[in-house]
Amino acid sequence: MSPRSAVVVGAGMAGLATAWFLQEAGVEVTVVDREGVAAGASWGNAGWLSPALTVPLPEPAALKLGVRTLFSPASPLYIPPRADLRLARFLLAFTRNCTHRHWRVAMSALAALNRGALSAYDELAEGGITEPTRAGDPCLLAFTSPAGRAALVAELDAVRAAGQDVAYDLLTGAEAREQEPTLSARVDAGVLLHGQRHLDPGAYVAALADAVRDRGGKVLTGLEVSRVRDLGPDVVVLGSDGTSLRADTAVLAPGAWLDRLAAPFGVRTPVQSGRGYSFSLPPKGLPGRPTYFAEQRVVCSPLGDRVRVAGMMEFTAPDRPADPRRVEAIVAAARGLLPAADFDRRTDVWAGPRPCTADGLPLVGPTRSPRVHVCGGHGMWGIALGPLSGKLLAESIVTGRPAPELTALHPLR
Repeated sequence: MSPRSAVVVGAGMAGLATAWFLQEAGVEVTVVDREGVAAGASWGNAGWLSPALTVPLPEPAALKLGVRTLFSPASPLYIPPRADLRLARFLLAFTRNCTHRHWRVAMSALAALNRGALSAYDELAEGGITEPTRAGDPCLLAFTSPAGRAALVAELDAVRAAGQDVAYDLLTGAEAREQEPTLSARVDAGVLLHGQRHLDPGAYVAALADAVRDRGGKVLTGLEVSRVRDLGPDVVVLGSDGTSLRADTAVLAPGAWLDRLAAPFGVRTPVQSGRGYSFSLPPKGLPGRPTYFAEQRVVCSPLGDRVRVAGMMEFTAPDRPADPRRVEAIVAAARGLLPAADFDRRTDVWAGPRPCTADGLPLVGPTRSPRVHVCGGHGMWGIALGPLSGKLLAESIVTGRPAPELTALHPLR
């Protein structure tokens, strides 16, 4: 039977999108979060809606980068040296997936999602979400040499081969600097990538939470869920403060804290925190369009009166204190490419734990209990894929018919 009520654990993009689409089907929803709306990975990320760049994280190039710079705080991919058996097991599984064959298989699964990712945002806009998504016009990928560009161009071609519409133009360094005059002479090659979008993720997720409230849903913050129990006819979500919430179904979307709640329901794929960092700067001296320095793994996203500068992947515990050296690493990587930017005027310094899986695919679908579902593990792509994941999961919950796009993402795989 279609559920009449649901509790969604997690007030990030994935959780709130699931709640909104459940409401579309007439389900009464309550969303709970341990901290607040967009308090995890959703608030301070780059905010790119870029299906052409939404690819599996495990790849041979990532493995090569990790081995070479694994324990350097200045590296785009960093693992703090500490004894952590759980992390070691995750890294072993991640390493096993860093093959060309696995990447192609995982890319095929992501391509099925990427083709509908932007239309899910259009559906939210038609449903009353007023916070806009912005066209990339197009976005610029900048490189210090044509050789440095070759790997990303090959990746774009592989994404196209997986069945996505990918349109791009190659630029010389002079053409790239003409497109974006803030770039230094070090930029010697570029790619104009068409058809992508970006947004202010914190503002968008807040608007989504407001829409859920306006349609009669509850959003309870500061409530840490300690356990979810399947009682047979319904479920109960228990808070660490003694709160008890009953509903016909539960959706687990707590980001990097998924494992503890999902494991009792047969979910064995671990979710590891891959922390990203960002800060904001005044627009002067920074790109006026979305710009990605791919070799340095640094992104610039214009957000009106400021530009968000984001990057880094740090495999560590989600609650571990942020490492200020990682922010300095972003600055060091970008300073020579953006000589007129004033990196000393940083505001909104942020670190957020992105929920990563070892095979690079999200976890979206039912668990061993038909009343408990999962929507998480999107890694760097929670903003890009969260709305579509929420829509497909909500439809599956209400109709009892799993969406074909979710087959490879099954939480019990």
